[in-house]
Amino acid sequence: MGTAVQPAAAPQTGSRMESGAGKSSSRYAWYVLMVLTGMYMFSYVDRQILSLLVPSIKRDFGVSDTQIGLLQGLAFALFYTFMGLPLGRLVDTYSRRNIIVVSVVVWSFFTALCAATRSFFALFLTRIGVGVGEAGLGPAAYSLISDFFPKARIGTAISIFYFGLYLGSSLALLVGGMTVDALARTPVVSVPVLGTIASWRITFLIVGLPGLLFALLAFTIREPVRRNLLLGASGAPVQTSFREAFLQMRLRWQSMVGIPVGMIFQSTCTFAVSAWVPVYFLRLHGWSATGTGQALAVIMILFACPGMYLGGILSDRWQKKGIADGPIRVALISATGIFLFLMPATIVSDARMTLVLLAIGMFLLSLPMGTSVAALQLIFPNQVRGQVAAVFLFFLNLGGQTLGPLMPGWLNDHVFHDEYMLGTSISLTIGGASILMFLVFLATVRPYRVHHAMMDAK
Repeated sequence: MGTAVQPAAAPQTGSRMESGAGKSSSRYAWYVLMVLTGMYMFSYVDRQILSLLVPSIKRDFGVSDTQIGLLQGLAFALFYTFMGLPLGRLVDTYSRRNIIVVSVVVWSFFTALCAATRSFFALFLTRIGVGVGEAGLGPAAYSLISDFFPKARIGTAISIFYFGLYLGSSLALLVGGMTVDALARTPVVSVPVLGTIASWRITFLIVGLPGLLFALLAFTIREPVRRNLLLGASGAPVQTSFREAFLQMRLRWQSMVGIPVGMIFQSTCTFAVSAWVPVYFLRLHGWSATGTGQALAVIMILFACPGMYLGGILSDRWQKKGIADGPIRVALISATGIFLFLMPATIVSDARMTLVLLAIGMFLLSLPMGTSVAALQLIFPNQVRGQVAAVFLFFLNLGGQTLGPLMPGWLNDHVFHDEYMLGTSISLTIGGASILMFLVFLATVRPYRVHHAMMDAK
């Protein structure tokens, strides 16, 4: 492209709908945020439900802990990761609302389809389908939130959106735990269309089919005015190509690499906890699925969600004071807390002390989950934000969502050769990842300040 471009706010229009939708004080903007959070919650119900079904899946399919790790991580992340890149491009050019509708329908259908699988490979393929469906939600939601809320509130808004992660995980643990225990005395059930199936498979139908209702709710979302657009020399918004998007990312490559890579290690900790801590209580402490689900759900709701909210508040407060690297500071605090509290949680012998350390650790772990996304949205123009979000999720899911579930299982099978060493395997995974997270974010502080200043320059 031969035209010089610069970031600028989108021109004001006389439309009451457009101006109203763009104000952070608008009730409608908060309504959209709640709808998006609800969708994200259901997406995580569909992801998390597998963790409480591990004993049944291992028994029926005869698989190892390593294969379970692949099922919970790589199977989901593989196509989620690669589908996110073209979907990010669509987010920047087409209706974000319609992308979300299609995404919800696809992932809900494939979650329900998991109930019909008859082999490990078939279950692996359906989990890939869940990942393909969920790939469109994140980039579209980040882009919408960045247009509905001003810069000073984006950190808090995206952090609230991320409540869906822990609310969904909590709901999955509660529903899944009660369902598994309720059906424990009924090994098989008869279901229309599917016929006679193992009772644990019903769980996939219970959590998958209700998600279709959110596809209808998505139709109430209106497209806001796209703000902070790249303008050409004539003052008109530029239609960016893949090449232009790549050039924008290359201009900010240190932040574009540092933030996603740092969050790979944060998400490694997150997914190690979500995939294996329920199994840890079932296997090492002999807890019931219901008791495990209830305990972990309480921790996620009472500690992880407030942690995310506080991270957003801190980041936005620092932004208002002119401290551009506020989101990076939040991540550094988080990495320190993960190492000090979450890492030792599964190697103490007392289950009550494990719960205490998990509560503090999850609070600190969740601090940067929304602010890391906001950090990238703040330093890029509107036309490339969907693609930037897709690249971010590419790193996050191919790395963290693969390593988090995989490493504890791999350590069990290939290093310790003992499934009862799971607590140590989880701890080693979290400890190593938290150290790497701290180092990567520390190296990103200075470049991010420069990139933030670039976007603020008029």
